[in-house]
Amino acid sequence: MSRAVSQGPLTPAVLHILLALAAGDRHGYAIMKQVAADSHHRVKMGPGTLYGSLRRMIDAGLIRESDTKTDPELDDQRRVYYQITGAGQAALAAELDRYREVVAAARRVRALPGASAHAV
Repeated sequence: MSRAVSQGPLTPAVLHILLALAAGDRHGYAIMKQVAADSHHRVKMGPGTLYGSLRRMIDAGLIRESDTKTDPELDDQRRVYYQITGAGQAALAAELDRYREVVAAARRVRALPGASAHAV
Protein backbone atom coordinates (compact mmCIF):
# COMPACT_ATOMS: atom_id res chain seq x y z
CA MET A 1 0.00 0.00 0.00
CA SER A 2 1.27 3.46 -0.86
CA ARG A 3 2.49 5.80 1.84
CA ALA A 4 -0.05 8.43 0.73
CA VAL A 5 -2.99 6.04 1.11
CA SER A 6 -1.94 4.86 4.56
CA GLN A 7 -1.23 8.40 5.79
CA GLY A 8 -4.83 9.52 5.40
CA PRO A 9 -6.37 12.54 3.75
CA LEU A 10 -4.70 14.24 0.81
CA THR A 11 -4.08 17.96 0.71
CA PRO A 12 -6.51 19.88 -1.53
CA ALA A 13 -3.70 20.57 -4.02
CA VAL A 14 -2.77 16.89 -4.31
CA LEU A 15 -6.41 15.86 -4.61
CA HIS A 16 -7.05 18.32 -7.43
CA ILE A 17 -3.85 17.38 -9.27
CA LEU A 18 -4.73 13.67 -9.08
CA LEU A 19 -8.23 14.42 -10.37
CA ALA A 20 -6.76 16.39 -13.28
CA LEU A 21 -4.34 13.56 -14.13
CA ALA A 22 -6.97 10.82 -13.76
CA ALA A 23 -8.34 11.86 -17.17
CA GLY A 24 -4.95 11.65 -18.86
CA ASP A 25 -1.40 12.96 -18.99
CA ARG A 26 -1.02 16.73 -18.72
CA HIS A 27 1.74 19.32 -18.48
CA GLY A 28 1.87 21.82 -15.62
CA TYR A 29 -0.09 24.67 -17.21
CA ALA A 30 -2.79 22.26 -18.37
CA ILE A 31 -3.04 20.87 -14.82
CA MET A 32 -3.53 24.41 -13.45
CA LYS A 33 -6.24 25.12 -16.02
CA GLN A 34 -8.00 21.79 -15.29
CA VAL A 35 -7.94 22.41 -11.53
CA ALA A 36 -9.51 25.83 -12.06
CA ALA A 37 -12.20 24.35 -14.34
CA ASP A 38 -12.93 21.37 -12.05
CA SER A 39 -13.30 23.65 -9.02
CA HIS A 40 -15.34 26.28 -10.88
CA HIS A 41 -12.41 28.65 -10.30
CA ARG A 42 -12.63 28.29 -6.50
CA VAL A 43 -9.17 26.71 -6.37
CA LYS A 44 -6.41 28.75 -7.97
CA MET A 45 -3.10 27.00 -8.00
CA GLY A 46 -0.02 29.08 -8.68
CA PRO A 47 3.22 27.70 -10.11
CA GLY A 48 4.89 27.42 -6.69
CA THR A 49 2.11 25.30 -5.23
CA LEU A 50 1.77 23.25 -8.40
CA TYR A 51 5.42 22.40 -8.97
CA GLY A 52 6.16 21.88 -5.26
CA SER A 53 3.20 19.49 -5.07
CA LEU A 54 4.24 17.70 -8.27
CA ARG A 55 7.77 17.12 -6.90
CA ARG A 56 6.41 15.74 -3.60
CA MET A 57 3.91 13.57 -5.48
CA ILE A 58 6.68 12.13 -7.65
CA ASP A 59 8.74 11.42 -4.52
CA ALA A 60 5.71 9.68 -2.94
CA GLY A 61 5.13 7.60 -6.08
CA LEU A 62 1.68 9.09 -6.80
CA ILE A 63 2.65 10.43 -10.23
CA ARG A 64 5.56 10.18 -12.63
CA GLU A 65 6.89 12.11 -15.57
CA SER A 66 5.46 10.77 -18.80
CA ASP A 67 7.54 10.02 -21.87
CA THR A 68 4.63 10.60 -24.20
CA LYS A 69 3.52 13.90 -25.66
CA THR A 70 -0.04 14.47 -26.76
CA ASP A 71 1.04 16.00 -30.07
CA PRO A 72 4.83 16.35 -30.35
CA GLU A 73 4.59 18.50 -33.50
CA LEU A 74 2.39 21.08 -31.81
CA ASP A 75 3.95 20.89 -28.37
CA ASP A 76 6.87 22.73 -26.84
CA GLN A 77 9.60 20.13 -26.22
CA ARG A 78 10.41 21.75 -22.86
CA ARG A 79 7.00 20.83 -21.47
CA VAL A 80 7.05 18.00 -18.98
CA TYR A 81 3.97 15.80 -18.92
CA TYR A 82 2.86 13.98 -15.80
CA GLN A 83 0.79 10.84 -15.37
CA ILE A 84 -0.92 9.24 -12.41
CA THR A 85 0.52 5.95 -11.13
CA GLY A 86 -1.28 2.96 -9.66
CA ALA A 87 -0.45 4.29 -6.19
CA GLY A 88 -1.88 7.67 -7.21
CA GLN A 89 -5.08 6.04 -8.44
CA ALA A 90 -5.37 4.13 -5.15
CA ALA A 91 -4.79 7.32 -3.13
CA LEU A 92 -7.42 9.15 -5.19
CA ALA A 93 -9.93 6.32 -4.75
CA ALA A 94 -9.31 6.24 -0.98
CA GLU A 95 -9.76 10.01 -0.74
CA LEU A 96 -13.00 9.91 -2.73
CA ASP A 97 -14.25 7.12 -0.43
CA ARG A 98 -13.48 9.37 2.56
CA TYR A 99 -15.48 12.18 0.95
CA ARG A 100 -18.41 9.83 0.27
CA GLU A 101 -18.39 8.79 3.93
CA VAL A 102 -18.45 12.42 5.06
CA VAL A 103 -21.34 13.25 2.71
CA ALA A 104 -23.25 10.16 3.91
CA ALA A 105 -22.71 11.20 7.54
CA ALA A 106 -23.86 14.74 6.76
CA ARG A 107 -27.00 13.35 5.15
CA ARG A 108 -27.69 11.12 8.16
CA VAL A 109 -27.67 14.09 10.49
CA ARG A 110 -29.48 16.21 7.91
CA ALA A 111 -26.61 18.68 7.72
CA LEU A 112 -27.05 19.07 3.96
CA PRO A 113 -29.85 21.25 2.62
CA GLY A 114 -32.63 19.05 1.31
CA ALA A 115 -31.07 15.87 2.73
CA SER A 116 -33.31 13.22 4.26
CA ALA A 117 -32.24 10.67 6.82
CA HIS A 118 -32.88 7.86 4.29
CA ALA A 119 -31.03 9.26 1.25
CA VAL A 120 -27.38 8.24 1.01
